[in-house]
Amino acid sequence: MVVLVVATGSDPASIGPAAAFLAMPGWSPGPPISEGMESFTNGNVRLLKHERSIIAEDDLDKRWHEATGEPVSEVIFLSKHTAVSNRPALTVHPIGVPHLKEDETPPQGGIPGWAAMPNPRIGPWLRLMQKIAKEQGLVPEFEITLEATHHGPVTSTPTMFVEIGSTEEYWGRQDAAQAIALVSPPSFAYSQHLQVLWKGLGLEDGNAVGSWQGNGEKVLLGIGGGHYAPRHMDIVIKDGVWVGHLLSGYSLPMDTPSQVNGKTSGEVSGMWKHSIKVSYEATKAAFPGGEVIAHLDHKSFKGWQKNAVTSYLQEQNISIGKPSDFF
Repeated sequence: MVVLVVATGSDPASIGPAAAFLAMPGWSPGPPISEGMESFTNGNVRLLKHERSIIAEDDLDKRWHEATGEPVSEVIFLSKHTAVSNRPALTVHPIGVPHLKEDETPPQGGIPGWAAMPNPRIGPWLRLMQKIAKEQGLVPEFEITLEATHHGPVTSTPTMFVEIGSTEEYWGRQDAAQAIALVSPPSFAYSQHLQVLWKGLGLEDGNAVGSWQGNGEKVLLGIGGGHYAPRHMDIVIKDGVWVGHLLSGYSLPMDTPSQVNGKTSGEVSGMWKHSIKVSYEATKAAFPGGEVIAHLDHKSFKGWQKNAVTSYLQEQNISIGKPSDFF
């Protein structure tokens, strides 16, 4: 089984960390899997570079397997992050568009109603990224954060995005890229991504960070809140916490139910049930042997919304946890 790291030359926040990653020792040219793509190998890690949008190439894990005979255990995409705030940030997140109806067109890739298996490394790598960012002086300039589940491309194996944000000024920052990927000088935001990749995948000393062992640990399924999942973040930053999908409010579309004598009446329709169901199933598949527990951002819901979500989770036999239940 191999780990597939994907970068695109069309994105400075993707190709920068990839170049820094490839500057480390041990790389060899790998096989081509498609015209316009090139690959490199290092131990059980495969770096694949293409020139299209990072969300445009679907099924790269399957395509790699078909072209090389090597099954892919997980996919890690390197990408830029954009935000209205323009604040510099280093982010990690799962992918999918589970809230979209079949007749809707995903604005950023994926298949309507689909959620990828979340990569178990998301929580451990968030904490590793925070540690490295502090050591390299990127904090407080850079925010180190989770993002909620969003966009494509389509994959069939546990997947995560690692991103540099949030404007062109920061997408090309050497210190951020090196931190994600691990080369000197340590004062440089590419170095953040580089160190996370090099250390996190075990290329530094053979000890990978965030490898799931399936020993019955609890896994957080975040439900509700904003895009940066602050209530869920408060839990995931603690050592030993695993995290799956993170469904923000926009991934839980609910139609306002009718009112009878001032009280909510009838079924709460919308794609929110499907979104929870497929995200739970994908998280469970990504963490075999784990106990997936829902964590609700209670303050983000209106009363009728929270009642509907809680009732549905109970119907589906999905446990609901308090913050203390994850430690």
